Amino acid sequence: MLKVFITGASSGIGKALAERYAAQGAHLGLCARRGEPLESLAARWPGQIACYPLDVTDVLAVRDAANRFIARYGVPDVVIANAGVSVGTLTEYAEDLEVIRRVMDINFFGMVATFSPFVAAMRTAGRGRLVGIASLAGIRGLPGAEAYCASKAAAISYLESLRLELRDSGVKVVTVSPGYIRTPMTAANRFPMPFMISADAAARTIARVVAQGRRHAVLPWQMALVARILRVLPNALYDRLVATVPRKARQIEFD
Repeated sequence: MLKVFITGASSGIGKALAERYAAQGAHLGLCARRGEPLESLAARWPGQIACYPLDVTDVLAVRDAANRFIARYGVPDVVIANAGVSVGTLTEYAEDLEVIRRVMDINFFGMVATFSPFVAAMRTAGRGRLVGIASLAGIRGLPGAEAYCASKAAAISYLESLRLELRDSGVKVVTVSPGYIRTPMTAANRFPMPFMISADAAARTIARVVAQGRRHAVLPWQMALVARILRVLPNALYDRLVATVPRKARQIEFD
């Protein structure tokens, strides 16, 4: 029976992935700061889901959850570091500095903290998937989104380093870079979001990518084409193209 550990499982992609794997009969360890949505999922699939309300930046809490999951179900087959936040930030405002730190802590450090307790056990078992949910925003910077883009770029580079570190161990590292997904996170955006797909559609693709053990996948497929173009655009042309794109609203406090 498949064993899956997911952070950021209370909504959006994380919840859709949890529902997908639970429907397939998997044993799940679900983490999020809000415990109630996790308990609702556990009630729908009795005996399959262990809930761990926590903040992914709390290293001791994440390690405790990982140890409890392993003790209950065994070494996971899949660990998905999905927890993340997206807010607009501007370096010129001193009050944004703490927000920038918090975004980096959740989106980047939280991913590292999620994987850390599992790596040795998965390496010993000689199998498994470590899956990091990055973003297309990590491929090129966007105005007004310094923290979000930087955190996702850091995640992409980190996941590549981890993949190389675990090469030939039997443990595969999978990087997923979504474009716009219909979730509570994108609901706050007040600008056009091309090629948007539902969280369920994203979860379906991600589950397939994970099963295949692919190194890096951008979704949906239209955004994969966009990503290829963005990577090779000269800086001067890229700067002109994105100079007037809408900014995500600044938010100096968030849960």
